Amino acid sequence: MKNITPEIYNQMSQKASPKSNVKVNVPVAFLVGGLICSIGAILMHVFTAQGMAETTASTWTSIILVGLSSVLTGLGKYEKIAKHAGAGTLVPITGFSNAITSSAIEAKSEGFILGVGAKIFTLAGPVILYGCFASVIYGVIYYFISG
Repeated sequence: MKNITPEIYNQMSQKASPKSNVKVNVPVAFLVGGLICSIGAILMHVFTAQGMAETTASTWTSIILVGLSSVLTGLGKYEKIAKHAGAGTLVPITGFSNAITSSAIEAKSEGFILGVGAKIFTLAGPVILYGCFASVIYGVIYYFISG
């Protein structure tokens, strides 16, 4: 077997990777992400128009978006949308819900405690960890900048 250097590995990886059409993928991701956020904005408007406080309306909006994403993931529809929309489905809160639900579905066969309970944050764990870490760093920077 031939020794594979990092350069050779990168060349092999680039040959095997499908080429993406950035001119199409970026606008589609932008539009789908914008559509998800627009649905959230419409829900917020409907709830506040019904007399809900803004904090209560935003809570219910988040709950509905997370629930809808989980249901679509369970039905196998979210992955089909994400296949075409790319990062447009990852950035909003629905992408986080999809990651958690996918992990739970995948681990279900191992049982609820050692499967779902132990592995539900497999995909979302790094997001939570680095998100919290980044917020601490930004908070410290903000503290020193604002005095």
